Amino acid sequence: MMTLRRLHLLSPLATTLCNLLMVYVLYFVARILYLIVNYSYFAQGLTFGHLLEMLGGGLVFDTTAILVTNIPYIVLMLLPWHGKECRGYQQLCRWVYVGINALAFAVNLCDAVYFRFTMRRTTTTVFSEFSHESNLGSIFLTETLHHLYLVFIFALLTWVIYRLYCQTGLRKSDYRWWHYDLVMLLSLAGLAPFVVAGIRGGFATAVRPITISNANQYVNRPVEAALVLNTPFSLYRTIGKAVFVVPDYYASEAEMAAVYSPIHQPLATDSCDFTKKNVVVLIVESFGREYIGALNTTLDNSQYKGYTPCVDSLIAKSVSFSRSFCNGRKSIDGMPSILSSIPMFVEPFFLTPASMNHVSGIARLLADEGYQTAFFHGAQRGSMGFQAFSRATGFQEYYGREDYNQDKRFGGDRDFDGTWAIWDEPFLQYYATKMSDMKEPFMTAVFTASSHHPYVVPDEYKDTYPEEGIVIHKCIRYTDMAIGKFFEKASHEPWFNNTIFVLTSDHTNLSDHAYYQTDLGGFCSPIIIFEPGNAERQPEIQDKIAQQIDILPTLMGMLHYKKPYFAFGIDLFNTPEEETWAVNYLNGIYQYVKNGHVLQFDGQQTKAVYALTDSLMQHNLVNQDKCQGQMERELKAIIQQYMERMTQDRLLP
Repeated sequence: MMTLRRLHLLSPLATTLCNLLMVYVLYFVARILYLIVNYSYFAQGLTFGHLLEMLGGGLVFDTTAILVTNIPYIVLMLLPWHGKECRGYQQLCRWVYVGINALAFAVNLCDAVYFRFTMRRTTTTVFSEFSHESNLGSIFLTETLHHLYLVFIFALLTWVIYRLYCQTGLRKSDYRWWHYDLVMLLSLAGLAPFVVAGIRGGFATAVRPITISNANQYVNRPVEAALVLNTPFSLYRTIGKAVFVVPDYYASEAEMAAVYSPIHQPLATDSCDFTKKNVVVLIVESFGREYIGALNTTLDNSQYKGYTPCVDSLIAKSVSFSRSFCNGRKSIDGMPSILSSIPMFVEPFFLTPASMNHVSGIARLLADEGYQTAFFHGAQRGSMGFQAFSRATGFQEYYGREDYNQDKRFGGDRDFDGTWAIWDEPFLQYYATKMSDMKEPFMTAVFTASSHHPYVVPDEYKDTYPEEGIVIHKCIRYTDMAIGKFFEKASHEPWFNNTIFVLTSDHTNLSDHAYYQTDLGGFCSPIIIFEPGNAERQPEIQDKIAQQIDILPTLMGMLHYKKPYFAFGIDLFNTPEEETWAVNYLNGIYQYVKNGHVLQFDGQQTKAVYALTDSLMQHNLVNQDKCQGQMERELKAIIQQYMERMTQDRLLP
């Protein structure tokens, strides 16, 4: 009897879990209705297997939304207070539960109607979008009358969850008060980690809190992401995230486009046919320009020490740039910059609602020309949102840690670094091998992982690459060796001489040189273009300014691409040195590099101007240099183009 009574104390926890499971059914019904109401938008290429994939992905987002919205209910039910087992309190819990989840169901149904106008889930920007409209009441009433069946379904299911709501059934005679309070406290403490993990999207260390853009991991077309998401999730994840505010620097599109436009047209002077060369992009974790000896021959030459003999050798056969920059300081900034020519302004692009815009990139442009495309990242699938972004931008295949483990030609999880991903050396060998399995022409990208915190190398290399300088240096040496072995293997493959290789980093990292610790120096990434089959392209380190967002248009120029395309950057090989530039964003300041200067602009006024020869940025030339006015006009055009196109979903030509 005593054991039964103690088990009975778990009734509030069991009741809470049962009621939360019922909410999953409610969200599932909402998603099916969303599909039915908008079936024509999702029908293209929809198979039962793919539908199951999207429904499975939807469970992740439903879990987050259900747990976030039901936190008040969970706390009320598991509050360690024995006096709450009374009729009045339990009725309060019931109405909180029904109210919260009926509201969530309602906004999902409303969004099923609104979808056809936006082709995306509603975010909090909808409130500012319609803040000045006075006819919303009539519009809402009209749509309600047109969709009375949804009103009926809403009323029916709200009644169902009210009727099926589970209650604890405990009486005060069933427990001692201190037993009850202790069990509730332990229940609340035990459930808390699972609630946090559910809200984040998983327990794994590589999983950051999931965002709207993660839905792209489960879809084949951007429009399908709306089916994977749910509206409560989209709303709560964008609260306070109106990061893109459109300035009014230019009164008209024509005036602004005359200064700067991200729409690229085929060069009238280019008479060559489209060249179907393979394209291989290596995005090397934290591989800043600071560590590369060949790109630092003029920097403190008597004391400078490089850590990249293999990449130095590659540079001797390539075109690289003495002033090359990344467009952000995080891995999630590097992906859009390098592969889609979208810089990071204010917040990482695919952590914002704009990540659901229609977006292209190198992979999609070339896939439309018959290329086979694949993205490689040695971490678990879904890590850092890379799989979602790669799929959204046209990569047909994604190969991660799980795929590496399944390939019997390699060492499987024995090559896992224990924290993030497969070590660079074996994974880059896998990368080269998999490309040999692909049909030409192909476009691939790989994101390495080993030159990253916690800054360790494989056990067998600890003596080869001992601690020196700062902790990342041994990791840079290890990754450099892995890159050297990759190119050695690739050089023996039949596709090698028909390939354009690009090597860059996602961002910079630890520094021990003052130049690389300045506002601008912290953005110094290498951009190395290696075309082994083209004897006409002479190796050199050009004095042009280059940036990650230039990679896409430069590749399109090298391939003689014949269609208009969208890119914020420029074609480095078809732009005069004096017209090259770079831009990045740091703590509320836009930095614009051009004409031998860097201009710092806070969105309203120029705060500083420095000569690039002033490597430590010590002499502010604001309002003293004649180039300041023109640089301001150009930067304002770039910013306004960016903000308008992000908020208006105009990231395609």
